[in-house]
Amino acid sequence: MKILFVGGTGLISTACTELAVAQGHELMHMNRGKRNATPMKGVKLLQADIRDPGEEARLALGRLEFDAVVDWIAFTPEHVRKDIELFGGRAAQYVFISSASAYQKPPKHYVITEETPLENPFWEYSRQKAACEKLLMETWAAAKFPATIVRPSLTFGNPVIPLAVSCWNRPWTIVKRIREGRPLIVPGDGTSLWPITHNTDFATGLQGLLGNPKTLGEAFHITTGEALTWNQIYERTAEACGAKLNAVHISSDFLTAFDPHLEGSLLGDKAHTTVFDNSKLKRFVPGWEAKVPYAEGVRRSVAWLSADPARQGLDPATEAAWDRIIAAHESGKALARQA
Repeated sequence: MKILFVGGTGLISTACTELAVAQGHELMHMNRGKRNATPMKGVKLLQADIRDPGEEARLALGRLEFDAVVDWIAFTPEHVRKDIELFGGRAAQYVFISSASAYQKPPKHYVITEETPLENPFWEYSRQKAACEKLLMETWAAAKFPATIVRPSLTFGNPVIPLAVSCWNRPWTIVKRIREGRPLIVPGDGTSLWPITHNTDFATGLQGLLGNPKTLGEAFHITTGEALTWNQIYERTAEACGAKLNAVHISSDFLTAFDPHLEGSLLGDKAHTTVFDNSKLKRFVPGWEAKVPYAEGVRRSVAWLSADPARQGLDPATEAAWDRIIAAHESGKALARQA
């Protein structure tokens, strides 16, 4: 297949790029060429900013046509409208990367299917993704614009330690903290279920959807079938670091009161027990299974981070914020004991 990724250098899209190249597809990336100056071997770079208000992207595309276009960096209906104008007539399939966080929060049922309503009052990011989906489905119904919607949930790979209260840009901060016996924040009592998907498993699911005309006008989530409690996730992370977990359980309400930026990712996502039903994906991609359990994936992440000191940057500001939250929480517990 001839495939275009708009973006293509992020955590999930990198795994999808590696798989597409390994399978022998003709793959192009359209991006500004700044995150990775040299594209991956086997990938052709179309250097253009798709968000440029002028004709930069259209000029870069020229007369090119594609079996599938995947936009990894569309976040608003305005982005999607431009994609519809740009790729209409030149793509047999347009894949919009949405988000499973757009599903109903709090959920009326813990098992999520593609028919679960898209209603998230806690996170603007999720509402924008849902608005993009609505626009695409309307355009599919009215003009048969060949849209397929894909909803990742919490997905990780080597550069990430994906805890509920995490440090995405400097994950070695978590490894070092665990090994020093310092506390990590677990939201709530840690017993809610959550699936965390490895990016290589997402990649095989996405690749199975590409080029399939039966997926047009359909939405799919691609997630692991393994659902662990947050306590189990933190414990497996500590085991991968070769140390014992020092967990502090703090309510999501307390955390978001202390740091309102956490509201979307907690109350709008990870605070709720969630299990994804992948039966629809498996109908369209026979034989697909998520193969990397969390324990294996996080071991890979710790090993990858450990292999190169350049990957071991720390985030003192984030650690200081965690310590302030923990201190406030412990102070409150002390006052409660005295009451």
